[in-house]
Amino acid sequence: MTLKDTILSLENLKVELGGVSILDIPSFFIREKEFISVIGPNGSGKSTLLLVLNCLARPVKGQITYRKEAIASRDAVFNYRRKVSMVFQEPLLFDTTVYKNVASGLKIRGMKNDEIRERVMRYLKCFNIEHLAQRSARKLSGGEAQRASLARAFAIEPEIIFLDEPFSALDPPTRNALTDDLDKILRETGITALMVTHDQSEALRMSDRIVVMNNGSIVQQGTPLEVMNNPSNEFVASFVGMDTILEGRVVNSPEGIVAISVAGVEIDAVGNYHPGEKVYCCIRPENVSIELNHSDQKTSARNIFPAVINDISSLGPFLKLTLDCGFPLVSYVTREAYTSLELQEGKKVFASFKATAVHVIHGK
Repeated sequence: MTLKDTILSLENLKVELGGVSILDIPSFFIREKEFISVIGPNGSGKSTLLLVLNCLARPVKGQITYRKEAIASRDAVFNYRRKVSMVFQEPLLFDTTVYKNVASGLKIRGMKNDEIRERVMRYLKCFNIEHLAQRSARKLSGGEAQRASLARAFAIEPEIIFLDEPFSALDPPTRNALTDDLDKILRETGITALMVTHDQSEALRMSDRIVVMNNGSIVQQGTPLEVMNNPSNEFVASFVGMDTILEGRVVNSPEGIVAISVAGVEIDAVGNYHPGEKVYCCIRPENVSIELNHSDQKTSARNIFPAVINDISSLGPFLKLTLDCGFPLVSYVTREAYTSLELQEGKKVFASFKATAVHVIHGK
């Protein structure tokens, strides 16, 4: 996809509340058939961005353009709003049946009854709730209510659907099932989507592009692999799961391998930097291996350090080890490895990681 595929864009957007800047975004665009996830800490401006994109919040400055036409007049806003849907964290359903909820947007648009029925039943089936068509919305579980809310949003077949943390209040099995259904329907229909989420696994799993926000600004955007593996700064690295972020200085940089002094030891990484430069070494925990003994045999890991296990905590199928190597280091191990290596707090081990596993960010 290229910028020619852009269907919605923002330019020089500023939103203020009580004279305080809430959003400051020089430019942003959404491409056709793209799935974008917007992530960031609480208060970073994610939901405000969503409201602006829906024309539910008015910026003090900036322009929103839809298919090369500025959304400026009341008529332009009305016509644009008919082409988009929004799903909130809490399902906002009318006190009537599931069928009538899903049909509501179609009735407003003046569709004929037989067309409404075909459309409603199609999307009830897509979200596996056709058997609930005549049930009162008040009698739905949380997952069923969100399915009804999604079916209603999709039934009008919008050009863009906006989702504001639609699964955050659901239990993991329900969330995973709904995520699968949503991903499948979006790919089948080609509807463009933008989702605000706190769940990085959702963002990784579904997105064509991830947008990271902080303090009302977009601090990085790119493919999931670009954002997760090549964060642009220390904040992004910390937010996307770089559990180990170490401050250091470049010692030397021969032939593309940079040696960085961290807490009195040297860490090798890939890159070209100048001696004396301040940098941050960012290491994902899944890239750190644990061994009981270190042999002199050749290994692809250039960085091998003796370590002591300071803490062990559970992360579902994995265990998180917090290590002291003279510098703090975090590793994930499987439960099988945990058992076979007889790991426990206070145990001495060796931690290793490849030079290519170290993402280096320039320090300020």
